[in-house]
Amino acid sequence: MNHSKYLGLALPLILTTITTPLLGAVDTAVVGQLDDSSYIAGVAVGTIIFNTMYWLFGFLRVSTSGFAAQAHGTKNEEDILRSLSRPLLLALSISAILVALQYPIKEQFLPLLTSDPVVQSLATDYFAIRIWGVPFGLLNYVIIGWMMGLAMIKKTLFLQMYMNVTNIVLDILFVKVFSWGVGGVAAATLISEVSTFVIGLVIVWKAIPAKQRKKILQIKSIDLSSYKKMMRMNRDLFIRTLCLLIVFNVFTAKGGTFGTEILAANAILIQIHYIMAYIYDGFANASSILAGRAIGSNDKTLYQTTIRLTFQWAVISSLIISSVYYLFNDQIHQMFTSIPEVLHEVGTYEAWIVCFPLVSSFGVVLHGIFVGATEASSLRNTMILALLVFLISLFLAARLDNHGLWLAFILFSSARSLFLILHVPKLSRTLGFHAVRYEGESKEF
Repeated sequence: MNHSKYLGLALPLILTTITTPLLGAVDTAVVGQLDDSSYIAGVAVGTIIFNTMYWLFGFLRVSTSGFAAQAHGTKNEEDILRSLSRPLLLALSISAILVALQYPIKEQFLPLLTSDPVVQSLATDYFAIRIWGVPFGLLNYVIIGWMMGLAMIKKTLFLQMYMNVTNIVLDILFVKVFSWGVGGVAAATLISEVSTFVIGLVIVWKAIPAKQRKKILQIKSIDLSSYKKMMRMNRDLFIRTLCLLIVFNVFTAKGGTFGTEILAANAILIQIHYIMAYIYDGFANASSILAGRAIGSNDKTLYQTTIRLTFQWAVISSLIISSVYYLFNDQIHQMFTSIPEVLHEVGTYEAWIVCFPLVSSFGVVLHGIFVGATEASSLRNTMILALLVFLISLFLAARLDNHGLWLAFILFSSARSLFLILHVPKLSRTLGFHAVRYEGESKEF
């Protein structure tokens, strides 16, 4: 394993993962071309609600990828199948609960995120349509996580690109041509999620050997006792994600108290941050696949090489991302909105986004190592500590208003990286690789 092979795996995964924030970014950009900042704010609030639900259960993709990678490392067909069937059942159960509770979810979230009646009305319209895409969104998480774990990179890339392109085309058609406004944006995302699930299901079905397909419905594949390790990891990832969501929801709610223009500006900057973070997530997914393979095949050399490459590309990518944004920030901002007041506010706080890649890269990229190792307790503990740093910083920097809000967010990102770096040696000891001796080159995957 070397730089070229690592990048050969990471770059397609970057293209795959970056389509996730682009769904929200495209929604924001399309309504940003309308003549009222309330449209941006309405979509921003609606997007936060669904980001909350999706992120809260994002462990479905993350844990599925880790378990599938380890199962693929052992070459055990039944384990590979179980790494798909178990999270699919869990995703269906969670989806049913979320759809059933859609009214209280909406009623609890909207007042927390905005007090503007116009923005609330637009966000309600957005929510009423997109809620029906939640089951398909969560099932897509499982399918994509499983495909990533098995290194089905081209098919994963196709699936994600299809979803994003479909969303873009339908956004433009429904908003620009049919003038459906916020409802058109939500409908575009819903259709893209549903159709992506159908295509993904076909891909997965064809990928499973014919003799193994019937086993996905057998009772032993869904035996509750077999869920123990998966549920323990999912519990830790759930807590980690809950902490992350508290940060973003507090950030959005606090930003909303500074006025509609600042709320809209923060929404744009956060969308840019999402794109940056998901670029890192591509590297993290590459590291997750390699770490899972190394652990599944008990290959110490591959594991150590993966750690080294992960650290190196966290540094390199952060320098590249910050530099690109610094040089082209005006052009990037204008892709999201043409409203002068909002552009002015975006420019006021853009320096914080320049800093973000430099302080956050290790926290996001190293995440993949722990996922591949299916060791989520460290991810949980470091995120809890980082959340405390955010809340304390926000309290101390309250007089700085929106700058204080961004300062707290940057300190949170820095703490997340630092704490996770400190856990890497412990992970290696837990895996037992520190005491294993190998000769020769690492096994190829």
